[in-house]
Amino acid sequence: MQTMTSASWNDADVREGWAQIAGKGPFVYGLTNYIAANLSANVLLAAGAGPAIGAAADWTTTFPAGANAVWINAAALMSSDEESLRAVARTAHAAGTPWVLDPVAVGAGASGYDDFIRSLLEFKPAAIRGNASELIALAGGAATGKGVETTVSSADAVAAVSEFAARTGTIVAVSGPVDYISDGSRTVEVPGGDVRLTKVTGAGCALGALTAAAIFATGDPLRGAVVAHAAYAVAAERAGARTRGTGEFAVALVDELSLLGEDVK
Repeated sequence: MQTMTSASWNDADVREGWAQIAGKGPFVYGLTNYIAANLSANVLLAAGAGPAIGAAADWTTTFPAGANAVWINAAALMSSDEESLRAVARTAHAAGTPWVLDPVAVGAGASGYDDFIRSLLEFKPAAIRGNASELIALAGGAATGKGVETTVSSADAVAAVSEFAARTGTIVAVSGPVDYISDGSRTVEVPGGDVRLTKVTGAGCALGALTAAAIFATGDPLRGAVVAHAAYAVAAERAGARTRGTGEFAVALVDELSLLGEDVK
């Protein structure tokens, strides 16, 4: 039976989970696109994690085994080859390192790309996060993406997300005006955020990195994903309340994430 609950930064369990990230200071390794790398690294640093990004030398076959958590942003294929992404996923899976998949632009019409991203599911990510169009398409539904942008609301993807999570045994999280995170039997809604998250390049990509850190820190993929999304939502709200343009909002988002620890002292 499917259950739906709600979570936010006001929940003690969420704040405790956030404190665990800084308390454990996880090393988080990832492959992402060169557009999103800077923000992803800064978001991790703001949370108290230590990032490393890229497919340099033999990093793809060593770092995933030594890291505490890993994330793969599918758009890393802009600068890394398919075998690099497979090597990271394969190595993380073999080592038991929790990893997060962000299926950027799946469902936008590039069928060969979509097939490759689906092939990474073989390596059992701990969580998959993306927008509604991406996740509906990855789950086998109608492809509706417009480039990297969604054409449907997160609420429209709840059923697909829940079914996909149950089928794969993986936490699936969809971002939107309200975020929904599901393990197939339990779905948690996380309201909040700011519309300017959709106007800052790499904001969603960085959330994938943060989710990886939170999953390791909490030791629970569902709870970790909820913690990351709830923290991101409140930081975006606070950043939005004190800024006007998208550029200063992006900087304020990192600032507010770095200040969340003051709420849990």
